[in-house]
Formats: sequence, C-alpha cells, structure tokens
Amino acid sequence: MDPEMEIGTDEKALQINLDPTKYGTFAEIGAGQEVARRFFRIGGAAGTIAKTMSAYDMTFSDAIYGPGHRYVSRVRLQKMLDHEYDLLIERLDRKFGAEKTFFVFADTVAARSFKERNESHGWLGVRFQSQPRGQPSQIIIQGGRRNRSTCRSLLQKGDPG
Repeated sequence: MDPEMEIGTDEKALQINLDPTKYGTFAEIGAGQEVARRFFRIGGAAGTIAKTMSAYDMTFSDAIYGPGHRYVSRVRLQKMLDHEYDLLIERLDRKFGAEKTFFVFADTVAARSFKERNESHGWLGVRFQSQPRGQPSQIIIQGGRRNRSTCRSLLQKGDPG
C-alpha cells in the first residue's frame, strides 16, 4: 500500500493546515458539523480556513442558499458549493489569488431519526483549485443511503438526489 494512504485522518488534516498554498471555506448544514471542528482541533487552521459556516435550522439555510425542496440533496450541496466558492473568489482573489489555491468543503447531512426511523445519510463535496487562479475541480459523494428501493424510486422520478 502507498505510504501516503496509511496516514490517519488527523495527520491528513494537519498536512492540509500546514500547506501555505491552501485556503478555503467549510460549510456544513444539518447534522454534518464535525469536519471544520477537526481542522481547528488538530491545529494550524488559521492559515487554511478563511471561513466556517454552519446552519442547522432550515430558515437560516434558506436565507443563505435559497429555498429548497429537499435539504439533504445533491441540489442543495451544489448550491452550497457554488455560493461559497463564488464568495471566496469575490472576496479573496485580489488579496491571495496569485499565491493560494482556494477550496470549499461542503456537506449536508440528516441525522438518524428515531421518530421516522430513518438512517443518517448525506452529501458531501469539495471544489478546489490545483493551482492559483486555476479552473476548479469538484468531487461530490453521497453517503449512508441503504434503502435501494427509495433510491430506485427517486431515480425513476428524475429526482437528482
């Protein structure tokens, strides 16, 4: 196995925090509010994190990202990535754009519901530049959905997530 793949989560977070070329935003809504905390806890985040944003209440989420049909969805995650990345570029490109690679990590997560007997699930994504002022790349991952009939039903309805 590649030795880099054997590094633990805290060590990876610290490597990112200590890289002077990376600078970005963590935006987490719903139950997914642990990632930014890890980067702060591990140390060195002042040079990496431009902003953290956390909205648990749907009204706050709507005020920031616009109203949505579903809060834990690919559509909501994309709105988060678009909004936060645009803010980074608008507010920080002139100051840091020539030397930093900007990133946005976003997630929207539903916690396990005992009332409705739902399992936790969510979407997470990252938009990042590989070089200063470069075109961004993006990765989106869905996690935690185990009910295949629900997924099949959503796909048949044309629901993107």
